[in-house]
Amino acid sequence: MAKFHQSQKNNVFLPEQHDSTLNPCSGGTAYCSRCNALYDAGTWAWQTPETRLPAGVTEVVCPACQRIEDKAPAGTLTLSGEFLKAHHREILNLIHNTEALEKAEHAMERLLEVTTLDDAVQVTTTGVHLANRIGHALDSAYKGETKYHYDDDQPYVSIHWQRD
Repeated sequence: MAKFHQSQKNNVFLPEQHDSTLNPCSGGTAYCSRCNALYDAGTWAWQTPETRLPAGVTEVVCPACQRIEDKAPAGTLTLSGEFLKAHHREILNLIHNTEALEKAEHAMERLLEVTTLDDAVQVTTTGVHLANRIGHALDSAYKGETKYHYDDDQPYVSIHWQRD
């Protein structure tokens, strides 16, 4: 059996996974007192100037702010290689621009931290989608070798990108 078919077969009987931190209350509307994101109809979004909070809205800390406070990333990217050293500033700009685009549409997708180590850069994110999008942006812009590892037990992705 081909690798693709085997991986699809393995996923058929897995229960659907949900991030329990994404639903702050059993129903109704909530807003984050730290970042002003609004939870309504099952999704988090940024408030617009026209947004009027209904009476009785619940004040909570959103999952992204909670992950930032707990330093608990949902995605980790590790970048390395000689190309990274030569194009460090460009790559950091790509990471921050990608975050700005993702964060504008998805309030729970944010950078936790961008750390420059001796010969690598480590990026942590509050959501798997931002980490994934940064990985794809690096691949598209600079090629290199990218490896993705998704955790089976919780919403978490670890991505390693390298180009020499």
